[in-house]
Amino acid sequence: MTSLRDAAMNSRAWPFEEARRVLKRYEKAPPDKGHVLFETGYGPSGLPHIGTFGEVQRTTMIRRAFEIISDIPTRLIVFSDDLDGMRKVPDNVPRPEMLREHLQRPLTSVPDPFGEYQSFGDHNNAMLRRFLDTFGFDYEFYSATEFYKSGRFDDTLRLAAERYEAIMEIMLASLREERQQTYSCFLPIHPETGRVLYVPIKHVDKKDHTVTFDDEAGREWVLPVTGGNVKLQWKPDFGARWAALGVDFEMYGKDHSTNTSIYDGICEVLGGRKPEHFTYELFLDEQGQKISKSKGNGLTIDEWLTYASTESLGYFMYQKPKTAKRLWWDVIPKAVDEYHQQLRAFPDQAVDQQLANPVWHIHGGHPPASDMVVPFAMLLNLASVAGAKDKSGLWGFIRRYAPEASPEKNPQLDQAAEYAVRYFNAFVAPTRVFRLPTERERAAIEDLVARLKIWDGGLDAEALQSMVFAVGKEHGFEPLRDWFQALYEVLLGASQGPRFGGFIALYGVDETVALIGRALKGELAGQAG
Repeated sequence: MTSLRDAAMNSRAWPFEEARRVLKRYEKAPPDKGHVLFETGYGPSGLPHIGTFGEVQRTTMIRRAFEIISDIPTRLIVFSDDLDGMRKVPDNVPRPEMLREHLQRPLTSVPDPFGEYQSFGDHNNAMLRRFLDTFGFDYEFYSATEFYKSGRFDDTLRLAAERYEAIMEIMLASLREERQQTYSCFLPIHPETGRVLYVPIKHVDKKDHTVTFDDEAGREWVLPVTGGNVKLQWKPDFGARWAALGVDFEMYGKDHSTNTSIYDGICEVLGGRKPEHFTYELFLDEQGQKISKSKGNGLTIDEWLTYASTESLGYFMYQKPKTAKRLWWDVIPKAVDEYHQQLRAFPDQAVDQQLANPVWHIHGGHPPASDMVVPFAMLLNLASVAGAKDKSGLWGFIRRYAPEASPEKNPQLDQAAEYAVRYFNAFVAPTRVFRLPTERERAAIEDLVARLKIWDGGLDAEALQSMVFAVGKEHGFEPLRDWFQALYEVLLGASQGPRFGGFIALYGVDETVALIGRALKGELAGQAG
């Protein structure tokens, strides 16, 4: 029998492939620091979005995979670049006029527009940590402000001053000529205004570890590079952080990929070993645009969790990380149902198949059993025809379809029923458009009604599906998809829907006959929402 570690060493699941790359770093000797360090970064210039969460989720999946193939201890750091200056006011926060007064000040020096925390940076950090804690991630939180000001970064900053020319050589090669004239990897923080200054550096003293510069008013200042008086520009900061912490693995979005050689080079100049990287494709909004913290487009974590479980979001994050994905409302039902399909498959799979199953990675190797006896897509259609205002309006139908089911025995299903009602009212109901059937469709639908009225096959979803299928075939629908589309548009106000036999079994034969009767009388046609 194949052992778990042997199977993991050969698994083609992407978290195991990445874990093996990290393990290869230490095939000759274990790390001097005694652990393997995974890191994710967060720029708290805006509220955390779902892509930020995705980095931690995916990195955690790789970390778990690594722990199967190695006995080396691991750590995960979530690093917030909250000493960064606020370059623009986000579109999705209150009191924007107040924030404008603090442009270019470090995010941890900008007042919180929500009035809940000491600073805007602290607010956004707290939002991120709350989300991560909700999902039970095992991580350590690092604040750049604390990292710089406490002295923990001082040795690396001194080295950056001593090796300033080598860092600048890397950076200048990546800049246009005009930008080269004023660029410095050091950004002084003005002692009086507290603003992060993008000004030329006149002199870097390698012995005293200071920088000399003129502020906007032309006054000359000399500041030590240590103690939070100066911060590194974001690209040098990336590589310097890797060197200072000894980072072994970090993933980031495709928009960072062209900077990888810069990050690596600066890490090595500062005495570090470049980490393993993983570049993922970006999340897109409804219009196919990259989601952004400052724009607030795309879905937030809270929005997803209003309409579906945390595990369904984990499933979405697992899928094809190197493929760009639309992150919009319509992906939620599919993610929920596919997640439960994988849960049901898991117990009967061989070890190698289990390691390739997304639910192994979502649940750290111990996925629960699924109690979803009714798919989420079906619950949405049931909410439509039942006019349910809450989940209790669905349970009468569910119990008849699955007599052994109950909210107590099927907590996942109970939760999904509540989500389905919310989702239907928010996104499905406003878009429904019913129509009358064509003459040909009416004849087929009347035939379906006649067969349903004499149906004696009980609530057998497959038998009902076969019967509906046969009606479409006998009435010459080709392809048969047109027949089912007609049923959805006439009866549900949508162009697609669930397996219709399953819908009848759940809603009820008599209830379906009554629904069709209303549609044929024109009571549904023209109804929107």
